[in-house]
Amino acid sequence: MKIRLAVEVDLPQIIEIYNAAIPSRLATADLKPITVESRRAWFRSHDARYPVWVITIGDLDISGDQNEKIIGWLSLQMFYGRPAYHKTAEVSVYVDPEWQGKGVGQQLLSYAIAACPKLAISKLVGFVFAHNAASCRLFKRQGFVEWGFLPQVAELDGVEQSLMILGKFI
Repeated sequence: MKIRLAVEVDLPQIIEIYNAAIPSRLATADLKPITVESRRAWFRSHDARYPVWVITIGDLDISGDQNEKIIGWLSLQMFYGRPAYHKTAEVSVYVDPEWQGKGVGQQLLSYAIAACPKLAISKLVGFVFAHNAASCRLFKRQGFVEWGFLPQVAELDGVEQSLMILGKFI
């Protein structure tokens, strides 16, 4: 497995992983699949300070062709969109369903935490549905603690769900 900066040609695989999370109603408030085109501006808004990283398996094959599969991704983005929050970033992590529970999310989150000092980020914030036990464990294993709780703010298939705000000082 290798972690690297995402490039725009990775966007279809990134969106495929994201869309795979929608039916479970655990990791996103989107209710229908999104398109690559609808996320192109989102991808382009990321920069050296707020990157998107992917974790891959595979490599170049004997003929020199790329034989790489993205199995997870993590993005950092500006928190709350105001300059006073410049040392805080929102973190999002998505893992291919076939690779969940195999340490992929842990590797991505560890990588991002280690990179934060170089990015001048001293706080990370994650928004996780309270009923998403696996993601809550992932963040808590990395030292995140509950910084807030928004009760029943989302409705997923007629069921109101709560959102946890998990944070970590770097």
